[in-house]
Amino acid sequence: MRRDWAGYVAILVFCGACWGITQPFAKIAVSEGYRHFGIIFWQFALGAGVLAALNAARGRPLPREARHIAFCTIIALIGTLLPNSASYTAAIHLPSGILSIVLSLIPMIAFPIALALGMDRFSIRRLAGLLLGLSAILLIVLPQASLPDRAMVWWIPMALIAPTFYAVEGNFVARYGTEGLDAVQVLLGASVVGTILAAPLTAMTGQFISPLPPWGAPDLAILGSSLAHVMAYTLYVWLVTRAGSVFAAQVSYLVTGFGILWARLILGETYSPWVWAALVLMLAGLALVQPREPAEPQPLR
Repeated sequence: MRRDWAGYVAILVFCGACWGITQPFAKIAVSEGYRHFGIIFWQFALGAGVLAALNAARGRPLPREARHIAFCTIIALIGTLLPNSASYTAAIHLPSGILSIVLSLIPMIAFPIALALGMDRFSIRRLAGLLLGLSAILLIVLPQASLPDRAMVWWIPMALIAPTFYAVEGNFVARYGTEGLDAVQVLLGASVVGTILAAPLTAMTGQFISPLPPWGAPDLAILGSSLAHVMAYTLYVWLVTRAGSVFAAQVSYLVTGFGILWARLILGETYSPWVWAALVLMLAGLALVQPREPAEPQPLR
């Protein structure tokens, strides 16, 4: 059992590292003029290719019924197209580490949405976590010396769009299910539909990114981000089925921590004491909003 837990922890850390590196990759992707629709198109397309191969190896069919297509369309919109459009736009103006901290708000935003839908019960502990998360954002926004450029503050609301959509997505899936599809099928279906949706938007806005060489850092960042996301998501779903959702939910801390670490190592970002204080508050808020039900792990296989 101890060996099993060591394996689970290693996979959890790897998932956090993969998801955390997507924020510095996003910053690099927009650094030389690439914009959101072009990046999202290739994110969908590359993800669809990898997931199609994975799904075929599992012997599972591609979701094709009308209800499946409708569901995957919704997931493509609220899970990637809309939030990532905001994220890539914010990444032009904000440090990568700030984006990682802001994304930690997902479970905190999800809590009041779940309450409004009657899907969760009021909890003082989780309300306190939400308030700590909001306090963390205020520590980034209010002090004059919190950000390298005071003008960056105006882009914080844009960065908040992504965690809001992700929170909506989580509650949507919790309420309505996945139409009988497993997580890989859902992500594959959403990637295929998303590719179709993003293609005309990319063409109409003139944001198409040529796949032909030469490839620079932004091209490699798009490829790396797409692969890291698919890898992390697939392993995360596997981990939920083996070690339980409560254990797997701890990846939130690692995503934030690795997001800051990768930003420092790859981009050389530095932060004011206000930002570090915001990080501490955000992690404390995460600790309070996380579920605490016991979960029994299953053996690794």
